[in-house]
Amino acid sequence: MTPDSTSAVLTGTAPTDPAIGLTAAQVAERQARGQVNATSQASSRSLWAIVQANVFTRFNAILGALFVLILITGSLADGLFGVVLVVNSAIGIVQEYLAKRKLDRLALLNSPTTVVVRDGEPVEIATTAVVLDDLIELRTGDQVPADGRMLSTAGLEIDESNLTGEADAIPKAPGDEVRSGTTVVAGTGRFVAAAVGPDAYINKIAAEAKKFTRTRSEIQESVNKLLKYITWIIALALPLQLWSQWRAIGEQGWQQVVIRSTGGLVGLVPEGLVLLTSVAFLLAAVQLTRQQVLVQELPAVEGLARVDVVCLDKTGTLTVGEIAYEGVEPVGPDGDRWTTEQVCQALGALADDGNANGTLKALGSALPAPQGWERTETVAFNSARKWSCAAFAGRGTIVFGAPDVLLDAGDPLRDRVAELATTGRRVLLLAHTDAAPNGATLPDGVRPRSLITLTEQVRPDAQETLDYFKDQGVAIKIISGDNPTTVAAIARRVGLDVPPDTVVDARTIGDDPEELREIAERTTVFGRVSPEQKRALVQALQRNGHVAAMTGDGVNDALALKDADIGVAMGNGAQATKAVAQLVLLDGRFSHMPSVLAEGRRVIGNVERVANLFVAKNVMSLIAIVTAALFTLPFPFLPRHLTLVSAVTIGIPAFFLALGPNKRRYVPGFLRRVLRFAVPAGAVAGLVVIVSYLLARTTVVAPPAAQCAVRTRGGSEIPVDVACFLPSSAATLALLITAFWILVVLARPFRPWKAALVGSMVALAALAFIVPLARDFFDFSLTPTLLWQSALVGAVGAAAVEIIYRTAPDLKAAAAR
Repeated sequence: MTPDSTSAVLTGTAPTDPAIGLTAAQVAERQARGQVNATSQASSRSLWAIVQANVFTRFNAILGALFVLILITGSLADGLFGVVLVVNSAIGIVQEYLAKRKLDRLALLNSPTTVVVRDGEPVEIATTAVVLDDLIELRTGDQVPADGRMLSTAGLEIDESNLTGEADAIPKAPGDEVRSGTTVVAGTGRFVAAAVGPDAYINKIAAEAKKFTRTRSEIQESVNKLLKYITWIIALALPLQLWSQWRAIGEQGWQQVVIRSTGGLVGLVPEGLVLLTSVAFLLAAVQLTRQQVLVQELPAVEGLARVDVVCLDKTGTLTVGEIAYEGVEPVGPDGDRWTTEQVCQALGALADDGNANGTLKALGSALPAPQGWERTETVAFNSARKWSCAAFAGRGTIVFGAPDVLLDAGDPLRDRVAELATTGRRVLLLAHTDAAPNGATLPDGVRPRSLITLTEQVRPDAQETLDYFKDQGVAIKIISGDNPTTVAAIARRVGLDVPPDTVVDARTIGDDPEELREIAERTTVFGRVSPEQKRALVQALQRNGHVAAMTGDGVNDALALKDADIGVAMGNGAQATKAVAQLVLLDGRFSHMPSVLAEGRRVIGNVERVANLFVAKNVMSLIAIVTAALFTLPFPFLPRHLTLVSAVTIGIPAFFLALGPNKRRYVPGFLRRVLRFAVPAGAVAGLVVIVSYLLARTTVVAPPAAQCAVRTRGGSEIPVDVACFLPSSAATLALLITAFWILVVLARPFRPWKAALVGSMVALAALAFIVPLARDFFDFSLTPTLLWQSALVGAVGAAAVEIIYRTAPDLKAAAAR
């Protein structure tokens, strides 16, 4: 039973008419049955998935449990961190949802399309709108959208490497099976969709459609590692804190133990770190959409910032991707040489092809199709063999392609080709033979008839973009299928330094990544590169320790883009190329690359600042918890105190710092740098807390713990000696001073907006001590002696933080930018 009859049995309808395809009524019937080419894979996370990711986290669970316990004690003021928890989650949900809507709309506008025949007319529809039994038309560069068997073909070749692992393109004849997810690299054809959507082969083995993914990200890996460490610390600190507070203030009742214990545990939770990391990625992606850059995988923004070598395909990146016909130069023996008119007629006949590639379209726009040329057979162009041919009734076979492929090794015509190529022109050869086409094998008896020159327009912004990469220490590798001499000439036109010994004809090298490592390192321009070699060169650079980006627009770039650390496709490129890329330059402008690089560096640099703030707070809390346990002291803070400190020195500033500009170059070692500064800085802050707390208790001779029960809100008010609040107030002030200096250090280099941010946060903290209502809410009380004493301890801590900063070369280097 054929696929057509199988699908007909399933639908209860007649087989698809190979001439007119499905009718509108048949399409509607299949749509009603759900027999469409849609899958459950979405272009981004659903709203429920977003809510889950931002609400149901391990740290939200910890804070939520502590919040419930605080509510039970009746001390509502100490449950302020619960409000912050809700606000953080709400911000994350709203930001990601807004970004999701923008990215989904953009992804929809640029979603893949398929040509189907309905009611006898070819129409272009979204690939997801294909229905069972649709008559699908395939063209070069298309991805096969469904499974089926070919009805008709014309030089059709399909790359099935993503299914079979075989890199060679497979010729397809009528009756041959095609599967979804494969790529058309040459020719045309039609087939009937026998399996669509979840029933298609590609969807059974892997989800190849665009979706919300998290590729390798140093930031996310480092943050996840930090969260794992912190989770273990919390697990160990929880019983220690409860035990120590029960020993210190157990006689006040379990409520007071819970309140003081919560104060330490809240400080161990980096409640905003994951949120701000996600928001930074999302807003970077949204910012890039305004510059016509579609981010298909969020961590790609960061990934490009880590790139230290960019591999370019000449066409579409250095050049505009559009070539123009320049002229012909007939060749051959005088008695057998074609005239210019004969050459132009042959070129016009070749260009009169419904599946013409870019080169033939350029010829067709300049040379009219001649009368009386009847095409009988076509072998479409293939980037691996680098030629195409067509047979015409009574006129033999016209072969058109790369001169260095079609000419014999010793042919003197090669010298003229090289001479023309040095000028940056694109040179092709027109040849003729009386033999019939022989599939992928070059026909016998091919005789050169003319050299064809075409010109490529260099992008006006190419030199500026390449200069930017050079200034940023990013190496450039041009990997092209064109003549290496031509490619080198164009590279020099855009300002690249290309000595002759850095230009290689890829036909002289292999395709084993291990063997290519040395040559990939020292070579700038590769010409005549096959799709498999492009992929192998990218892999060779990766094995040399490079983070490699690959840009391209053609089907022959798809394999390399897929294996590169970051794949960047041009918006006018083939659908197969855009499908595997992490970034798509929608307007095809290579000049957007510096903006993407800058966004990635901004994300990395700013998230590193934010991580330092959170980790320093965690270390401070851990030091305070352990010290309180050792000396059998009440924990120095109430939860409300740490909520204030976290808000003005971490939470609010971190949000702005995470989204501000940052031009710092990427330097490996995110987690190492964070720990190298945050751990000693946090330890200093912890010591400041303990020293100021103990000094205050000694100075004011604090009453016994039994007389210092915390006042509750919503429960019974317990009269408390004001001296009970002095040690905590002193510790809070000293911590604020040291924490603000940590913020100052991490905010460098200073800009007016950063100064205003820090100044406003200092003012907010001061108001908590000055305004009576706020002072009463936080239970702050300080004598003049304690004020200066605590300020001095905090200042000493700030000085220690400054010393840590000045002895950390990475931080100083970052602040210099």
